[in-house]
Amino acid sequence: MQNKTVTDKPLYPTSDDAPLAITKALSDADFLTQHSARPLRILAEYFEPQFRFRKEKVQDTVVFFGSARIKSREEAEELLHAAKHYDGDVAFAERQLDMARYYEEARELARRLTEWSSGLTETDRRFVVCTGGGPGIMEAANRGAIEAGGKSIGLGIQLLFEQKPNRYITPELNLEFHYFFMRKFWFSYLAKAMVVMPGGFGTLDELMEIVTLIQTQKMRKKLPVVLFGKKFWDQVLDFQPMVDLGTISPEDRSLFLETDSVDEAFDYLTRHLLHWALAHPGGKL
Repeated sequence: MQNKTVTDKPLYPTSDDAPLAITKALSDADFLTQHSARPLRILAEYFEPQFRFRKEKVQDTVVFFGSARIKSREEAEELLHAAKHYDGDVAFAERQLDMARYYEEARELARRLTEWSSGLTETDRRFVVCTGGGPGIMEAANRGAIEAGGKSIGLGIQLLFEQKPNRYITPELNLEFHYFFMRKFWFSYLAKAMVVMPGGFGTLDELMEIVTLIQTQKMRKKLPVVLFGKKFWDQVLDFQPMVDLGTISPEDRSLFLETDSVDEAFDYLTRHLLHWALAHPGGKL
């Protein structure tokens, strides 16, 4: 019986001209978008922002929420001019001009807070203005921070409409999220104060979530919240019936400051930040 010759011929032959293509998991874009890689994507939206904040020495933030649809005074005046001269909706344009006051007040408050916080320390950045990164009130707050010579953070998210980064975000702090809950985490974790300007469903969502965390003491840190724009909020929200009917306590009304004044908001926030937050840098809930 003749013996068969055993060779060392490789099962998958390769050559220098045709190397075997191997893709590492961390470079496999197809794998990273699959259901099984979701935990990795969630972790990435925790560790990548953390890396950026540490690199830029951002210790904590003051978060501004508000409508993406509110225009600056210049834009609103242009809209009204066009409506009057080109048969547009004049009544709507006039309302937009009236609402533009909130853009300018958010811009001014963010500018003043940034100027104030810039003088607190020579190294780490404290109480940096942070927004959702889009247009409207978000743009106004980022703009005010940049005009004061500070940094500004934008925590953007992929949406079908309205959301695109505004031009006043510091490039190194311009983040884009896929998961709403990870974006919410970074809004809350670094925040030492919040300003809630007039807005829509998204603004209401953020307001109610934060107030609920404070009310239930799931958020242990002292977090001053300003509900800015009494004329607007008095039409949209009425908390007194909730008190009268026993669904919230009378003292729950004190979980936030309602005001129409930039001066009052600035004094309230800086007083609380100096008392509760200055000696405790960094994120916490």
